[in-house]
Amino acid sequence: MELIQNVPQISAYLAADEVVDHGHPLVRETAADLKVDTLDAYSYAKAAFEFVRDAIPHSCDTGDMRVPWRASDVLAQRTGICCAKSHALVALLRAGSIPAALCYQRLNVVHGLVALKLPGRERWARVDPRGNKAGIDAQFSLERERLAYEVEPESNEMNYPVLYDVPHPAVLDALRAASDQDTLWTLYPAEL
Repeated sequence: MELIQNVPQISAYLAADEVVDHGHPLVRETAADLKVDTLDAYSYAKAAFEFVRDAIPHSCDTGDMRVPWRASDVLAQRTGICCAKSHALVALLRAGSIPAALCYQRLNVVHGLVALKLPGRERWARVDPRGNKAGIDAQFSLERERLAYEVEPESNEMNYPVLYDVPHPAVLDALRAASDQDTLWTLYPAEL
């Protein structure tokens, strides 16, 4: 699948905003901690991915009712759904000067992913920071995608090809409006 930037300028995929707030002290501190044991952009990107995947549980796996949506809040609360965890990973990657985008799959609901573009690579690579559990084994891989879910077209699932510099409005609106997980799932989009 060819991935398509919704903004042609690569600088858009390094920018900070209210959601991907990589200028926030907690994001900067976390990025600095991750950089300590890394030698290059690849090892930093892998460390950031593994940190978000493993150290921030998916709230549906733990039953956590909180609904953070801002990257710094996801890091502070150590919880979030796939899209919120993607916001955190994008913020950490951008804090490390690695262009990063938000992208999505349509499963039974919209599922959030991250695409990154490392120096010297022509293509974007998608990764899935959702978090592993029985039956899910997402890994950091630039050569062959190792996402949490493979889409099943016969079940009307799909990979959206667009790479967003900011969260999709339908996803962000649901996250912002939800007071808890129960409310979130009544608002959350099934497709984009």
